[in-house]
Amino acid sequence: MSGAVAVGSMILPITSCGTKEEEGDTGEAQMSQTVSALEFTLPALPYAFDALAPHIDAMTMEIHHDRHHAGYVRKLNKALSETEVKGDSIEGILSNVTADQTGVRNNGGGHFNHSLFWEIMGPDGGGQPSGDLLNAINTHFGSFEAFSEQFSAAAKGVFGSGWAWLCVNEQKELFITSTPNQDNPLMTQIVSETGQPILGIDVWEHAYYLNYQNKRGDYISNFMEVINWAKVEQNMKAHM
Repeated sequence: MSGAVAVGSMILPITSCGTKEEEGDTGEAQMSQTVSALEFTLPALPYAFDALAPHIDAMTMEIHHDRHHAGYVRKLNKALSETEVKGDSIEGILSNVTADQTGVRNNGGGHFNHSLFWEIMGPDGGGQPSGDLLNAINTHFGSFEAFSEQFSAAAKGVFGSGWAWLCVNEQKELFITSTPNQDNPLMTQIVSETGQPILGIDVWEHAYYLNYQNKRGDYISNFMEVINWAKVEQNMKAHM
């Protein structure tokens, strides 16, 4: 995943973090011993801030990436310097993080979730998947229409803030699930339904409120118009 991890590197400058990221301020590290030299960096967006307009507006993208995601990266690096965790990648760290390691849980989840989120959207997205991904969706959900209904329902059904996911489980099957806050299905010590996320939608209000206000359903419908299905298929094949 782009910008995921660097060993012994400098953290990218975060020049737009003067504003407090309320969602990224949750949780403090549980231990003070430094156990990892890992430092994560903020991945660049693979397109311009306005590339997803009118479905997702430029200001939302800029604030979401440059402030919210940047805040998670900065706080994750701090939490890792103070918390004993296992893993030499963000995926490995999240698979071992426990519920009481809130700094790593919240900010590590925020970093992974957003890194995936940027990659599975694009200005040429939307429509329907094809090839192996469409075949897998048809096999596990009956049709693309049925998948879209279930995925949208999962996103709408998140109470408060969180994410809805399309994942691959250990049996190489697709499934839809949702998680609160910045949790995700990699967190085997925390969530009940685990797997590898290949598609996710952020339903925190910061992801859509400037343009959609309280109309989460409209945001979800428009999100479907920017999904980069080729990237989702690539993610699926990496774990099938």
